[in-house]
Amino acid sequence: MSFQQLAGAAWRAMTSACDGPSLYDLCDPVLLRPAGGNPHLAKFYQTALGNPALRPLLRRAGIPELGDPSRFETLRTALTRARDDQTPDWAAIGQPVAALLDTVRLHHPEPRAVSVPAHAPGLGEIENIIRSCGAHLLQSFAGNGFIPAYAAFNLIGDPDMRGRELLMALTGLTSRGYKNSTLLFNLARIFIARSPARDLINPPWRGVAEPMWQPVQIRHRSAYYDAFFTEALLGFIETGLASGDQVVAARRAIAAMVDFCLKTSREEVRAADGSAVSVITALAPLPHPRFSRFFAGIKQDLGFDIYVPDCDTTACAFSAATQAGSLDAVLDQPLVDFYAGYQVEAGSNAPRVTVPLNDHVDYAGGVVTWIDNLAGERPFGNDLDPTLNLDILEVSFRNFARWKIAETPRRLATLRKIVDFQRRLAASGDFADPRSHIYYLPELYCAYFGRCYAAYLALPSAARKAVDPDGTFAVIRARVLAYVQDELIAAEINAFDAALALIALGHLHAETASLAAPVHCIVSHFGEGGRHGPFKAYEWNKMKTPTRILVGGPEVTSAFVLMGLALARRAIMGRAP
Repeated sequence: MSFQQLAGAAWRAMTSACDGPSLYDLCDPVLLRPAGGNPHLAKFYQTALGNPALRPLLRRAGIPELGDPSRFETLRTALTRARDDQTPDWAAIGQPVAALLDTVRLHHPEPRAVSVPAHAPGLGEIENIIRSCGAHLLQSFAGNGFIPAYAAFNLIGDPDMRGRELLMALTGLTSRGYKNSTLLFNLARIFIARSPARDLINPPWRGVAEPMWQPVQIRHRSAYYDAFFTEALLGFIETGLASGDQVVAARRAIAAMVDFCLKTSREEVRAADGSAVSVITALAPLPHPRFSRFFAGIKQDLGFDIYVPDCDTTACAFSAATQAGSLDAVLDQPLVDFYAGYQVEAGSNAPRVTVPLNDHVDYAGGVVTWIDNLAGERPFGNDLDPTLNLDILEVSFRNFARWKIAETPRRLATLRKIVDFQRRLAASGDFADPRSHIYYLPELYCAYFGRCYAAYLALPSAARKAVDPDGTFAVIRARVLAYVQDELIAAEINAFDAALALIALGHLHAETASLAAPVHCIVSHFGEGGRHGPFKAYEWNKMKTPTRILVGGPEVTSAFVLMGLALARRAIMGRAP
């Protein structure tokens, strides 16, 4: 949106007629200055929703149905119970909010079809952008001491979170603080989505990945991000386009990021058999995430007081360290044994998934997200994301010999179950449905499948047959290519969409002609980031609870564009992987 469009949307939000009680009419008497009850609920309301910046936008956002006194009081009573009850009945408390949430209609992006260019831009343009993206990453590391990513809240919420899913979250999450924030964020999004404020908070965009335009963004560092920035800088070195000084700087940054992953972010947990295992947490203890002083102070108020390790960060950190040639002894630890304890077995431990937002997916064989810390805490309950399971396969393939997977039947069986989980997802077409994914977009699943497929192809023939005797990888490859070529790049895309498409197409050895559209898109958007970098920030990953939280950044876009263009360049030049 232009400045004039933003100003117009803000004016309409602040001057529209109030058609019913507002969020503040409902909540202020209960949560603005409570005499008692759960202190976090009130603190969250005052910090996140009752703040001076949001009040002018939402004070005139009313819900006509709440003009019915009985319905208004039912909802206020639910909030009072959430505040005052020692052990709240979250299903009952969430019911009136869920009913209103089902009146909201949100949709995933549906980009319009476009004509596909016949030829890709020249190598000179591609190489210039690769150099610019590599330089951006190195300059960011030099200036910050790390490469940051950013989190931003889109208060409109996620299209996949309707009333049913809200109740799943309220009953499946563990932390009361996280339940509090999920309840109130979803209450607020009803007032936003049904008022002119929606046009300001959730403006339309081009392509699939959402641009991160929000004025308040939380800069931070995570081992998960460092893992992918490491891959990007390794790719920059491999292209041969980095100068001698840049190669030295890149290797220094890679060493520091691998150290951050394997040492600073390492945490000990217990495996299913009680043995100690080292895993990697996405948010290391303060001050390592490098939050701003403001967000470090309100993190607990927003429901993020406890953060636990996860299976995805662990897999990606181990993978990046392996690719970087790390000799850290922790890499000798066969993660596949640990993951087996978090794997869903058909009919036996499906309750591992306590927040089944994508319950149309058959979870059997999949590995859940969150890992219990030593205190047994798991504040987010647990869910299961398909892309995470690709990362587990990828790191296992990279460490196949080291972890003696072929020689250990139970390890091979664990991987085969994940492969079968992915086979069903591809065969059903569910991989292309945004609702199937908890933290990622379908296009990112496709790019990550490309990474996984490349690691799979690098295995000896006997190992590939042991993991995939039925040709599942060939089936998934065909499905993913069809989605990327016939749906994703056949429609309007942005630079981040294009980068993900190139990663999928490059790793899956698509025909060179199919690279033209995404390369053209990247070249035409080069420079859009202005003073922040070559490109804008876009949605890389997200959370659906407590509300829609996007993670990305200009550096993230540079990293993925670099990796995508490096693969495109290799294909255009006719080089074998």
